[in-house]
Amino acid sequence: MNSMSGKELAKLLEQNEWVLLRIQGSHHIYGKPGIASRISVPIHGSKDLKIGLLRKLMKTAGLLETSSSDLTSEQPPNQIIDSSLDIDDVKYSDDL
Repeated sequence: MNSMSGKELAKLLEQNEWVLLRIQGSHHIYGKPGIASRISVPIHGSKDLKIGLLRKLMKTAGLLETSSSDLTSEQPPNQIIDSSLDIDDVKYSDDL
């Protein structure tokens, strides 16, 4: 995942129906109708956000797998890859 600045993330959120609710200092607080969680994006010029923070904010926004070409290969944890698999058919390391 490539990093991006707070400004770039704010623009991405707005393109995905997130609304700027207020600004507190250098943090822009976003919300989305129908979603209770809020996202606080630090805006510090063109300084890149750290990867962990960016990943957390994008996961909260539901953008982790759809936001850009760099992120399309990301799969959220616990995502079902093949729905035809039966849980009883899965072999665990203890069974081998």
